Amino acid sequence: MPHDALTTPPPPEPTLLNREQSWLTFNARVLQEAQNPEVPLLERLKFLAIFSSNLDEYFKVRVATLRRLQNLKRKTLAKLGEEDPAQQLQQVLAEVGRQQELFGDTFRNQILPELHRQHIHLVTEHDLTAEQRQWVKEYFRARVQDLLSPIVLDDNLHHLFLKDQVTYLTVYLSGHVKGKKAEDEERVLVMELPTKRHGGRFVQLPDAGPEHYVMFLDDVVRCCAHELFPKYQTVEVSSIKMSRDAELDIQEEVSGNLLAKIKSSLQKRETGYPARLLYDPTMPKAALRAVMQKTGIGKDELVEGSRYHNFRDFFGFPGFGLKELQYPPQNALPHPSLPRAKEESLLAAVARHDHLIHYPYQSFDYVPRLIKEAAKDPAVTDVSITLYRVASKSEVAKALLKAAKNGKRVTVVVELKARFDEESNIRWAEKLERAGAVVIYGVPELKVHAKLLLITRPEEGAPRHYAYLSTGNFNEDTSHVYADHGLFTADERLTGEVARIFDFFRSRETPAPFGHLLVAPFELRQRLNLLIDVEIEHARAGQEAYIILKLNALQDEAIIRKLYEASQAGVRVELLIRGISCLVPGAAGQSENIQQRGLVDRYLEHARVYVFGNGGQERIYVASADWMSRNLDRRVEVAFPLYDPDVRREVRHLLDLQRQDNQKSRDWQNQYLREAAEEKPVRAQQATYDYLRKKRRK
Repeated sequence: MPHDALTTPPPPEPTLLNREQSWLTFNARVLQEAQNPEVPLLERLKFLAIFSSNLDEYFKVRVATLRRLQNLKRKTLAKLGEEDPAQQLQQVLAEVGRQQELFGDTFRNQILPELHRQHIHLVTEHDLTAEQRQWVKEYFRARVQDLLSPIVLDDNLHHLFLKDQVTYLTVYLSGHVKGKKAEDEERVLVMELPTKRHGGRFVQLPDAGPEHYVMFLDDVVRCCAHELFPKYQTVEVSSIKMSRDAELDIQEEVSGNLLAKIKSSLQKRETGYPARLLYDPTMPKAALRAVMQKTGIGKDELVEGSRYHNFRDFFGFPGFGLKELQYPPQNALPHPSLPRAKEESLLAAVARHDHLIHYPYQSFDYVPRLIKEAAKDPAVTDVSITLYRVASKSEVAKALLKAAKNGKRVTVVVELKARFDEESNIRWAEKLERAGAVVIYGVPELKVHAKLLLITRPEEGAPRHYAYLSTGNFNEDTSHVYADHGLFTADERLTGEVARIFDFFRSRETPAPFGHLLVAPFELRQRLNLLIDVEIEHARAGQEAYIILKLNALQDEAIIRKLYEASQAGVRVELLIRGISCLVPGAAGQSENIQQRGLVDRYLEHARVYVFGNGGQERIYVASADWMSRNLDRRVEVAFPLYDPDVRREVRHLLDLQRQDNQKSRDWQNQYLREAAEEKPVRAQQATYDYLRKKRRK
């Protein structure tokens, strides 16, 4: 027998899902919420807005990246390990087209009829009564007409620049009337829809008894377009929208003055490579041709849309005071163990024991309040923080300004590459510098994604550290809609290592190994592999072994292979993943012991939690990091262990609620995981709020 016949064949390559298709599967879950009749009607409109906003960003970043990859040579792509970008792009656009069609059907055939049944009428220019038409015309003359600036697309215009993510109206004119004779003269004009200057996308008309009426600003313009161009017999108004490439190539940004380069890139973003042009399919062909010619848009960038674009504007759809069509209010709860009165010391409470905050269920106000207290405390010497996404009216940044003005040594690590938030970050960074803070503009070749706050206060002759470590940004705006965990601690095992991370930001010298925190890019990947190996060893020894992971995304191929290895060894793996997952659960010989679900509900699940069985001595980490290559290798991330027994039990309980959810969870193929006959319904986010509300009363 030939020797080759006895050779053990290599194991089959693990099955991995395509990242792009996985992201589109996630966005389909968002669309499912818009289709779900159990969701309050006006909230369904918001899910349409979220879906649309997500898709806009996807085109600006991922689709734009695929188009750039198409320009690389095949040998280069092979070295990078990239799939054929042309084929991926074709598949992506096909799925996007399918979802867009479903989106349109959901809006037209589900949402609009249900709005009508609830006495809310989204009317067009064709639906108006004579009285309403007169009101709209008067409104147009008083509030809209002066905001419009049409541009004629003729030989005098060499190039038409369309701003990113802005709705434009095209106007096709024909039948120019001179005296009584109509001539076949055609003209095409373009004008920006003045949503911001108008104060929103929607115009509320006067109510008629219990009936509420509202119009798109677009349709107000359509209704009155003949008044703008009275000399033409035909005036056809259509809408278009440009999405531009927003991806910053970090490797080109790391040399020289990073701040100047990022500022430059913000200006370039407005003139970036066109990723897509959405157009109304009923748009006159002559108008579309004129726009393509003047913008330089090719057929590959054209995407058929609908009559309306920028559905994210539905975040501003009027509520008409109809509370029953919205989620019932959930006021942020006070924390049961943190002092409520502002005159009581948060630092003293943190000195006694750890506290874990869960927003939006509990108030985020404790975070800026802690910084304000540090700013006023004469004993505090230093305040250090990482800022990734900063609210435009940030109480956190204002508190840091106060600390700097009060003479504290304030160190602020500002991430300039936080996609779409660079402008706000730069504005606050410059204010802080002027106030005397030391501002560190990121780290070359790395993105600072960790969420850390460190306060230093000498006590009994030695400096004592107080820290706040979180899964969420220091951002008041997102704290109302992103579900995150934040730990207040004075535990020296943790605070000492947080201090060493800030030393790294200042010195750029690679830190010595950490004993408690898992820090990327230094050792997070290696430590995760070791933690998984421990579970594999327990499983092979016939002991209970399990891993529970709550993540936003799971994409890294090496760590997915490690999870497959764990499954094959008998480790039970449970995945709760909101967004992208390139892992295939339940595959024979590969992942039989892996289950995966994703939850989309009222709040955006943003927290990351890692649980390892560890032979009965369970280890729980809360983290800023997803399991993606960028998080493990190219970002500063922190996973922190929970040592306080009460805090551990609380996080485990909240995680178990998500594991038990049978109302808003779906499997990796987007099938709802409904309760069996013998089970009671569990909706994790509502159960979380109820649990924390009861805990507050104890």
